[in-house]
Amino acid sequence: MPRYDFRCRSCGSTFELTRPMSASADPALCPAGHDDTVKLLSTVAMTGAAPSPSGGGGGGGCCGGGCCG
Repeated sequence: MPRYDFRCRSCGSTFELTRPMSASADPALCPAGHDDTVKLLSTVAMTGAAPSPSGGGGGGGCCGGGCCG
């Protein structure tokens, strides 16, 4: 389940809630009980495989896989 960051406009605290995506826009109470909160824009870090040192792209597609005559 995704986590969402919120900030309370009343007391300034930031907090995180885990909830389903279908509830991402639902109101949130801060830990102090205030209901004047705003959802913060979160950044997502995505990592992938590093490119090969030889610079070869590898397979993928017909011509990249060597099946083109």
